[in-house]
Amino acid sequence: MATTADGPNDGDAAEAAADATPVAGPPQAADRPDDSLAAAGAAAGPASDAGTPTEAGPLPAPREPEATTPDASAPPAGAAAPDAAAVAVVPAGSPGGGAPPGWDPTAWRRYQVRRERARSGPWSAAPPDWSEAARPAAPAPPSTAVLVCAGAAGLAAALFLGDGVGPGLLLAALPAVAAAYAAARTAGRTARPWTLFWALGCTALLAVPVLRDAAWPATVALLAAVLAGALALHGSRTWAGVLLSPVGLTDGAVNGVRWAWAALRSRSTGVDRDRWLPVLKAAGVAAGLLLLFGALFASADAAFADLLGGLVPDVTIGDGPLRLALFLLATALALAAARTAAAPFRWDRIRTTVGKPRSRVEWALPLVVLAVLFAGFNAVQLAVLFGGYDKVLASTGLTYAEYARQGFWQLLWATLLTLAVIALALRWAPRGGAADRRLVRAVLGTLCALTLVVVASALRRMDLYVDAYGLTRLRVSVAAMELWLGSVIVLIMTAGLFGARLLPRAVAGSAVAAALAFGLLSPDAVVAEKNADRFRATGKIDLAYFQSLSADAVPALDRLPEPHRSCALRGIAEELAEQGRAPWYGTSLGVHRARRILDERPVTARAAACSRLGTFSGRSG
Repeated sequence: MATTADGPNDGDAAEAAADATPVAGPPQAADRPDDSLAAAGAAAGPASDAGTPTEAGPLPAPREPEATTPDASAPPAGAAAPDAAAVAVVPAGSPGGGAPPGWDPTAWRRYQVRRERARSGPWSAAPPDWSEAARPAAPAPPSTAVLVCAGAAGLAAALFLGDGVGPGLLLAALPAVAAAYAAARTAGRTARPWTLFWALGCTALLAVPVLRDAAWPATVALLAAVLAGALALHGSRTWAGVLLSPVGLTDGAVNGVRWAWAALRSRSTGVDRDRWLPVLKAAGVAAGLLLLFGALFASADAAFADLLGGLVPDVTIGDGPLRLALFLLATALALAAARTAAAPFRWDRIRTTVGKPRSRVEWALPLVVLAVLFAGFNAVQLAVLFGGYDKVLASTGLTYAEYARQGFWQLLWATLLTLAVIALALRWAPRGGAADRRLVRAVLGTLCALTLVVVASALRRMDLYVDAYGLTRLRVSVAAMELWLGSVIVLIMTAGLFGARLLPRAVAGSAVAAALAFGLLSPDAVVAEKNADRFRATGKIDLAYFQSLSADAVPALDRLPEPHRSCALRGIAEELAEQGRAPWYGTSLGVHRARRILDERPVTARAAACSRLGTFSGRSG
């Protein structure tokens, strides 16, 4: 996935439905290519193959021939626009992409798309303008290296992912990365620093399921890996690019298989047997020798047989459909990544309109009032949560823990809504000069600073709540979300001081880093460790909750005294026993450590003792 948006396709025309069928019949008044519309297009400048759609009118002007380079397809100087009836009956398959003489083919196709959209109304099936601008040129056929790497990714997935998720995930992902890299190099694209950052982030996120057993942080990591991989393949820089890059992977998944199949069909007619037949023969002989002597050595030595059995995947006829599905899925995903790397959508070409600037009073007054409200609320929070304002708590009749539980979710929503308010305020901010810029920075900077106090207050409330009732998966998740929102606010404040050019990529990078840190910290282990510390301090523990944790929690729960240790580990041990032992490539590090601990110190407490401690009852807090 080591690619960037920089490459030979950056100046290419945005393709706009080249095979769109022209609308039969004479053009209507709204889209008739008369001389006045042609003159309006000519005033905007000649059409260009490089590609920005003409905005001066619904029909682009005919391309004037250059004096030094005569063009047989262009009309002589002073030629008028084509007749409307002749334009309507030009066949789509004629030379020049269906364009009448004197018209640029790319601009003509755009005109046909606009006519189809105007004719179909709001339910038009024609591609929208932003899709026309972002659509890349057709990629070159995939190289042999791309096809081999895609096949290797499918084979690795079929062999290593059928028994579980572990190191086999990386073994299947690395050939897909190599396929994308080979496709990018063939297309002439080069790696840039941000591309390397996204590629390394994607690879690191794919390592989270290898290290952790818990499914929920692994799911977050895989979703973040999709975002990082899409950004590495597209090289997007703008907000539109960051948000739409995963959509480009969907297009690659749809067209990647077709792209590879067309290449295989074209090559099948001209296969150089003298070149490939010796290679296939040598591979077959090597495989036969490995099978023969491997079987002999395995039967001669039990230790070697055990080692060989652990290294070689155990493939049976019963799991054939599953492994076939994994092969097809992984091959399709590798081809999707490779095709996207060869011809990525140019999402950065999409230009969003800026809102109408408001006057200073109209824009600033609501924000100033909101900032005053934030300041008053934060003053109370500082007094209650950090200054021990006992009078407020006595008047409400609430404890610190109940007070904290009462408002955390409201403060989380307040943080999210504040980010939305800031985005809308930037859209309609006054832009009259330096004074307006200083006003915007002062007002929004103050609001961001006050929002950071709200974030700190929410985290403080969560800390008090955890001290009273213990840590859970939900609580650690929302606390992590609040921390990330606080980091986004800090990035917005930094962009206000130093410019917002890097803000979209910085926010996406912070999301990738947060997902990676969340997975590497092992939330289940953090939950178990925090509750074990609470038990040692207060003697309170909820053994029923531990039954739902993953194997990542075993090292922390192993330090509890008996019989609490055995009761806490009872559910995890039973789940691992039901799963059975998977080979090394299908076992995460968390499961491996948990099995080793339970093998050395098995669960010993009886069910009756655990029942008296509340292991099988509902949660107590």
